[in-house]
Amino acid sequence: MSVRRLSTVQPDGFAFSPESLEKARWWMAKFPAGRQQSAVIPLLWIVQKQEGWVSEPAIREVASLLGMAVIRVYEVATFYTMFMLEPVGSHALVQVCGTTPCMLRGAGELMDVCKTRIGGKDHLSADGKFYWQEVECLGACANAPMAAINDYYYEDLTPAALEALLDQFAAGSPPKPGSAIGRQNSAPEGGPLTLTDPALYDGSPAKALTLPNLPVEGPKEPAA
Repeated sequence: MSVRRLSTVQPDGFAFSPESLEKARWWMAKFPAGRQQSAVIPLLWIVQKQEGWVSEPAIREVASLLGMAVIRVYEVATFYTMFMLEPVGSHALVQVCGTTPCMLRGAGELMDVCKTRIGGKDHLSADGKFYWQEVECLGACANAPMAAINDYYYEDLTPAALEALLDQFAAGSPPKPGSAIGRQNSAPEGGPLTLTDPALYDGSPAKALTLPNLPVEGPKEPAA
């Protein structure tokens, strides 16, 4: 397991926005009295969605809100790699999958694009707009190679496709997520090969089924 530490550069403080604080209290209310500390992961996620990353002052604020020791919140933030511990790009956080299926399909070339366009991994770009890192399996192996950019998956990428995506993010126009080749979910390239006949799943055979008209018997007279 890699060692994860907080950034050496930290802001002077942190405060939840009114909207974020409302969400935080909503999460806290989901747990029984005395168990609000169970909301630590959702609250750290709210922090990250507000700021883009989790700072040391934010960890202290979460600890104060939940009545936890600061070290306990620190342990959670540094354990889960979903939490970024240093500032990320204002326009895009690019996470390129480097696990075997993606690597075999060209993930290394995608990383070369990131190195050229953004710079070394795990660092901000010179203009502060981008940050990229290599991550392990993101679970979209059938659509390799792929990258998670901010909150969404971009799949079936080529170097040219990734270049185009970065251009759109740089322009402030996030592109539509999904497959770069128009793949339907995780279907084979070229389209689905199974369940191609809607009659197999749309319920039409059952709707067309007609039942025989059976005679309706009235109540029988009781036996004498």
